[in-house]
Amino acid sequence: MAFAPDSPLGKLLAAPMRPGRLGWIGLRPARRAAVLTQESATLVAGQGIAGDHYATTHDGPRQVTLVAAEDLAAIAAFLGCDAIAPELLRRNLVASGINLTALKDRRFRIGDVVLEASGDCAPCSRMEQALGPGGYNAVRGHGGITARVIAGGEVRLGDTVERIS
Repeated sequence: MAFAPDSPLGKLLAAPMRPGRLGWIGLRPARRAAVLTQESATLVAGQGIAGDHYATTHDGPRQVTLVAAEDLAAIAAFLGCDAIAPELLRRNLVASGINLTALKDRRFRIGDVVLEASGDCAPCSRMEQALGPGGYNAVRGHGGITARVIAGGEVRLGDTVERIS
């Protein structure tokens, strides 16, 4: 639901937000293959991450997946664990210090790359296998977001993650 920019809620949604940092990068080279941890990745406009099996040639909405480190901590707490390894969720990028949900329907930048949030990244049934009993429900509401690549380039660990529109 869109709100008029000059409405009280529209003004709150457009209010400044603290930038975050990119803290982890993972590529999924094939369906069900182990996630490869990277220090950098090339994002291609309209396609996704070079070398990731979700890369597309038809500008789909799930070109890149992101989750917040804070959500990983919440999932771990729901499961009674100290921590959850990011590759278990099979997302591409982990950001910290920024509420990814606040990027809904917005464009944001990671380093020089421009992305547009395209939806929620709901858990799949494999979460029970990856995280154990209760894994699926622990991830619900904390699975992150999907995004399209608007302007491609290289992202690196430590890059700033910030909303631009």
